[in-house]
Amino acid sequence: MPEITIKTKEDQIILQEAGKRLGTLLQILSGMVAPGVSAKELDDFAYAWITKQGDTPAFLDYTPDGVTNPYPNTLCVSINEEIVHGIPHAEKVFKEGDIVSLDCGICHRGLFVDHAVTVPVGKVSQQLYDLINITQNAMYAGIDQARAGNTTGDIGHAVHQVVGSSYGTIRVLAGHGVGYAVHEPPYVPNYGKKGKGTPLVPGMVLAIEPMVTLGTDDVIFLDDEYTVITADNSLSAHFEHTVLITDGDPIILTQIV
Repeated sequence: MPEITIKTKEDQIILQEAGKRLGTLLQILSGMVAPGVSAKELDDFAYAWITKQGDTPAFLDYTPDGVTNPYPNTLCVSINEEIVHGIPHAEKVFKEGDIVSLDCGICHRGLFVDHAVTVPVGKVSQQLYDLINITQNAMYAGIDQARAGNTTGDIGHAVHQVVGSSYGTIRVLAGHGVGYAVHEPPYVPNYGKKGKGTPLVPGMVLAIEPMVTLGTDDVIFLDDEYTVITADNSLSAHFEHTVLITDGDPIILTQIV
């Protein structure tokens, strides 16, 4: 079992550079989402943008544990009932009223960051605006607990308190450590008990990423080995930031200040 890693001051500087780049890219991609645009168009743009910067797409050709084939694209683009890891095919075209999760990682100077947002396509229902907002708010509540002396349970508890019982909180997927690899320990669930789980110390870097649905928290993994959908086809939202644990307030590396 890999050990939790503590990033050096030099690592942290590189990760801050990486985070600003990835935050900028996701902001650009979010602005490109519109009816009639395909997921493949965004994926092509992301690949060109990342490589032009001299960086490497973190997801492209990455093979997670338990999967037989490497991931074929730069972005994960998940629409509506797709929770995460949707493959950006050319035939996946955005329609008015959809919601879309854009998830991307980059490797910059040998270190990794991870970031996701959910955006509406055109005008969506108030129910979907509320879903997007509560998922983002839950992420920030979790980030606020990402402090030295706290635990991963404090993060998960804060996330779930915001989501409440009116929505589904995905439990089989979670946040994670990041930095030297795309996925590192510790596991960072979006539920939990205060004071339980892995203790947080300065220098840890976490990807905090709630996934929230309008219905069940049960999921189905599709035959492509990557796309995860809600078992009841309810719509879902997903937000993620890469966060550095410090002696004081957490630093959101993928946030554009």
